[in-house]
Amino acid sequence: MEVDFALPANSILALTGPSGAGKTTLLKQIAGLSMPSSGRIIFGKNQWLDTANRMHIPAQHRHIGFVFQDYALFPNMTVMQNLEYALPRNGDGTLIGHLLETTGLAQLAGRKPHQLSGGQQQRVALARALVREPELLLMDEPFAALDPEMRVQLQDLLLKLRRERPFTVVLVTHDMGEIFRLADLVAVMDTGKLTRIGTPAEMYLGEAVPPQALLIYGEVLACERQSESLSVQAWIDGRVRQFSIPLHWEAQLSPGTRFTMEYSAGQPGIRILKT
Repeated sequence: MEVDFALPANSILALTGPSGAGKTTLLKQIAGLSMPSSGRIIFGKNQWLDTANRMHIPAQHRHIGFVFQDYALFPNMTVMQNLEYALPRNGDGTLIGHLLETTGLAQLAGRKPHQLSGGQQQRVALARALVREPELLLMDEPFAALDPEMRVQLQDLLLKLRRERPFTVVLVTHDMGEIFRLADLVAVMDTGKLTRIGTPAEMYLGEAVPPQALLIYGEVLACERQSESLSVQAWIDGRVRQFSIPLHWEAQLSPGTRFTMEYSAGQPGIRILKT
């Protein structure tokens, strides 16, 4: 694996690329769950790995939280017990109650994982990772198995929790909407190598909606109110495109909204047919 990058503190990096590119392996190496053949891992002022000097800090001594796609909850424990088990020996016990309230799990604290929906189990997994008060949160396609509405709700929850207690995030995802909603930076991996890194705009924007398109199907990634119009970034025909429409469409085109548009080369702008 050939990976070399620096990530600003308290930022979110989206790690994307084809299946088998090495994204999950990279997360495990950062977490200390897997050992690379060579290299160094430094987080802030702490060096976690230096193979040249045979230095390796075990996973339990790295200030890391890990959220897996399959939740990885203890099936024989309740929600409360899952969080209590993850709490460090000298951790703040009051944080458990706060996280249960913030994630909407307080009324479900006595239930076991099989009694919860997929979205509820993923909230437990997120709360369990954060009870450790990590400086770095690693997430391996955590929302991929959820329906679009639940996915957006948990994305919003992640942003809310980061505002309360800032931490850095490395997120494996294939979801373009998720990248634009969450990420400060995007890194593309292929066959064990980091091939590109930059902001979502730098990586994906650049081409306008083609004038020959009549009907356009897409998903809103981001909207920005400008002086007299609404600038929209959307995932259309396999790539990110940008266009401007009247401000009165703002309420109907929030991030995550799927839409059909009609584009007329002879007339300015784009007319929304349905959302």
